[in-house]
Amino acid sequence: MADKDINRLKVVLVEKKRTAKWLAERLDKDPTTVSKWCTNKSQPSLEMLMRIAEVLQVDVKDLLVSNIPSKTEKVIIIQNS
Repeated sequence: MADKDINRLKVVLVEKKRTAKWLAERLDKDPTTVSKWCTNKSQPSLEMLMRIAEVLQVDVKDLLVSNIPSKTEKVIIIQNS
């Protein structure tokens, strides 16, 4: 799990033209902590993820990687095999 990207924080910061340092200041967090979140070396708590979404004015879902196939997609994959 540690080798997988779970959040899209770095991408969203780029889209919003903001830096990890800027976000750290807004959240009153150490810049190193936010940097680890951006590189997916660690993950923010659910509560912090909600604060991040609020600060960046995005839906919390926009901060998460959603590359896990849904049940429908799994059925389609199985049927095509």
